Amino acid sequence: MALKRRLLLSALKLSDLLIMVVAFAAATLPVLHESRAVSFAEFFAMRVKVQNFLIFSAMLLFWHILLCAFRLYASHRLSSRNEELGRILKATFCATAAVGIAALLFRITMVTSTFLVIFWALSGFLLITSRLGLRSLLSQVRLHGRNLRDIVIVGTNSRGVDFARKIQSKLNLGYRVLGFADQPWEGLEQFRESRYRLICTLDDLPHFLRSNAVDEVLIALPLRSFHDVASRIATLCEEQGIILRTLPNIFDLRRSRSWTEDLEGDSLITHHNGILEGWPLALKRILDFSIALALLIFLLPIMLVTALLVKLTSHGPVFFVQKRVGLHKREFYVYKFRSMVADAEKKMSEIEHLNQVTGPVFKMTHDPRITPLGKFLRKTSLDELPQLLNVVKGEMSLVGPRPLPVRDYKGFSEDWQRRRFSVRPGITCLWQISGRSSIPFERWMELDLQYIDKWSLWLDLQILARTIPAVLKGSGAA
Repeated sequence: MALKRRLLLSALKLSDLLIMVVAFAAATLPVLHESRAVSFAEFFAMRVKVQNFLIFSAMLLFWHILLCAFRLYASHRLSSRNEELGRILKATFCATAAVGIAALLFRITMVTSTFLVIFWALSGFLLITSRLGLRSLLSQVRLHGRNLRDIVIVGTNSRGVDFARKIQSKLNLGYRVLGFADQPWEGLEQFRESRYRLICTLDDLPHFLRSNAVDEVLIALPLRSFHDVASRIATLCEEQGIILRTLPNIFDLRRSRSWTEDLEGDSLITHHNGILEGWPLALKRILDFSIALALLIFLLPIMLVTALLVKLTSHGPVFFVQKRVGLHKREFYVYKFRSMVADAEKKMSEIEHLNQVTGPVFKMTHDPRITPLGKFLRKTSLDELPQLLNVVKGEMSLVGPRPLPVRDYKGFSEDWQRRRFSVRPGITCLWQISGRSSIPFERWMELDLQYIDKWSLWLDLQILARTIPAVLKGSGAA
């Protein structure tokens, strides 16, 4: 599903640029027909000039940046249709103004007032038509139980119940209300008549968020009397990278970005400090899928030889399959070439007291469970190659915080460390190129959060480039 969303977003961006090109070409034809300043022969001759090609390429890039700047590719699940259409008209107006300015600077005679009016009207109409069609398509997808989000509402007052009814009455929004969190108060009996589930108290909410897959939290508490409680919940969501919505309020969050959305007159202020959806993240997913698939094909002979050696040198399965904690704490199975004896996990209790690192993770330089071949596989990171399958499936990325076993996650003692689960886990990361097992657990977590706060495609490329010498050197491998 994640891959489908990324591909859809990429297709949408290409479609938008195609619409702009079509609008540009269509606006040119009436001008050429009415004016003799530029003949069709001169027009086609001009198109092949390098300067004009570069100008038009720069214009395409500018249009793309402009559409992104107006947040046309952000999630508009709760935004009204009119708000999104207004953004389109503003974006196309700015794009039209840019064409006019370029025409003045480079003396493009075909760009007249008639051209600009047609270009704006046609590009706006086509983009609006495409968005209405997309909204209809996504509504149908959500009505069939796909692309859903799980939300917890904090506060059992009428505002919270009304909000729950609103989003559940609109099945096309794709929300599932997991339940409400609140403390005992005189209105609780009236809340029970709403037939919504009270999943936990305010004191138990942190444990619930740590133990369950939650996409969003909505605070509907009376903030004047519950400001301290609401602030702690907001900080908890910020630490774990969970999307936070309020009805409404402003919190003094240090790292989160905020924006407003509207649901039938209710203004929602959204706070999130993870990596937001957008064209860079979509491009990251496209690169992940393409590179991982290419590597799987290219490295297939090596993987077949490795699988054969694992089978011949020790008893047990070729692959080690383990449940790991991924994006938003959803569990998945990670694949690796087996580097330990077949019953390694059962023997963990026998050697757990020999752990050589701090924190909940287990690392041991000379782990007796590792096979002779396994030492080589770990030293060269060949045991990690099957994780390319996880990348293709969309469960992992090439670059991101390493996915941790469920056992290690249950040992986390600080909520700020859980923010690492607000992004897709990866095969390599800053920890991987900084010494791996040789660095303390606290520093490992700090590096993961540093990656989230400073993420860019350029940072991913830098980490990938530095991973190769780190693997060849075998620094920190255990």
